[in-house]
Amino acid sequence: MERRQVCIVGAGISGLLACKYMLQKGFNPIVFEAKSSIGGVWSKTISTTKLQTPKPLYQFSDFPWPSSVVEDFPDHHQVLHYITAYANHFDLLKHVKFNTLVQSLHYQGPPEDEMRAWHLWGGTGQPFSPKGKWKVSVKNTLNGEIEEYVVDFVILCIGRFSDVPNIPEFPPNKGPDVFRGRVIHSKDYASMDNQIASDYVRGKQVTVVGFQKFALDIAMECQVVNGKRLPCTVLYRTEHWVMPDFLPWGIPLAYLYLTRFSELLVHKPGESLLLSLIATILSPLKWVFSKFVETHITRKLGLRKFGMVPRHSFHQQMNACLISTVPQKFFEKVEEGSIILKKVPSSFSFCEEGILIDGEATPLKTDLVILATGFNGEKKLKDIFASPTFQDLIKGSPDSTIPLYRECIHPEIPQLAVIGFSESLSNLYTSEMRCRWVAELLDGAFQVPSIEEMKKDIKKWEEYMKEYSGQHYRRSCVGALHVWYNDQLCKDMGWNPKRKKGLMAELFEPYGPLDYTS
Repeated sequence: MERRQVCIVGAGISGLLACKYMLQKGFNPIVFEAKSSIGGVWSKTISTTKLQTPKPLYQFSDFPWPSSVVEDFPDHHQVLHYITAYANHFDLLKHVKFNTLVQSLHYQGPPEDEMRAWHLWGGTGQPFSPKGKWKVSVKNTLNGEIEEYVVDFVILCIGRFSDVPNIPEFPPNKGPDVFRGRVIHSKDYASMDNQIASDYVRGKQVTVVGFQKFALDIAMECQVVNGKRLPCTVLYRTEHWVMPDFLPWGIPLAYLYLTRFSELLVHKPGESLLLSLIATILSPLKWVFSKFVETHITRKLGLRKFGMVPRHSFHQQMNACLISTVPQKFFEKVEEGSIILKKVPSSFSFCEEGILIDGEATPLKTDLVILATGFNGEKKLKDIFASPTFQDLIKGSPDSTIPLYRECIHPEIPQLAVIGFSESLSNLYTSEMRCRWVAELLDGAFQVPSIEEMKKDIKKWEEYMKEYSGQHYRRSCVGALHVWYNDQLCKDMGWNPKRKKGLMAELFEPYGPLDYTS
């Protein structure tokens, strides 16, 4: 019997995991990777980038870190070596077609009016259909040749933190085009070799826009090159909780947020009346945990001195998956004047000399602006579909989350899964669980419910995300409900969701990747 062919788009962590688990189930995976190497965002980044999650939470369940890596937060070279070792160990590279950009996906199946009448995913509830195939159009990035493949199933592992930069919109005649200096995105900076990047910022007055991890790392690199003579200015709109470590007051953060007990403090999608009552009663503890972490960060980094204490709670930021570690000595460099923090209350625009901040008469003079404003992952996900109908379905409405059941499949897009778009506190850990779920689904271990039931479940998760993530709900973060989320996947697959030994361990020990080792 001919093996089903599964197309996997992207050879980052999610793509490699998908490839491994497809092979394990006897499918024939083909991985299309636009770059010349594996690793996704880890294949090329700035020199100071380190892992943002403690190493025990960021590892493959069946391939632990080598004993030679002793750091809790390995640098990007160590992470890439670890990912490469995983790919070599499971002999995955022979299934990857490098320098191959997927340009579009076209579903060849029943007419759209018939598909709209379906009550089950794909019409039958099955992951494969004799009536449908995906036509995948790919471009060789070296010679420009176009090829087409017809496959039985597609797994999109394209991530949301690469390729399509998120560029702010500006009024007419107030954008980067009127500025005499240079404006680049952090993506462009990261693509440079280390020495070229240093030379590029040397002797320039640099302004970095943004206050997420990438922005802070770039600011630190600029101050190393230019020092106090030409301080780097960081423009930000909102203060964020940045972690000096993952040990608030000496207690591992995982004990506060990655246990079954910690999840009892919040209302969960699809919870029982009893669990809802427990969450209501215990909710004050949620505030206590949050304040416990906030006081540690504020004290250790001296945030009050710099006017950098966020107004929102740490708990909300956890639920939005916006937790990152601050570069070592970052605020020391702020204090000495090598880095200047400047808040932008509303918006900014450009003029010839630099940046105009609303409410200020004098422009901020600068030579180079680096926009560390993130990426437009939603556009990248939408644009890969040839069908306007599928484009509309995958993006959902502007005031909803991306509508994915179990954060993996769209109820109305057949024979396709998305891995790695919804965020978590450890994307490797979560992607592996999702890849195993998809592999079991494709292998026939279970069926998904009706389209209507899936939509109801998606709505419940959306309500949770809006309640706890605030304005960042479209990040579809499962950050503070890791265990509850994995429980759903385990129950679907027929696994026992309780992975610890004993009641106390089950309640109070943090869950991590090794708990789900087969």
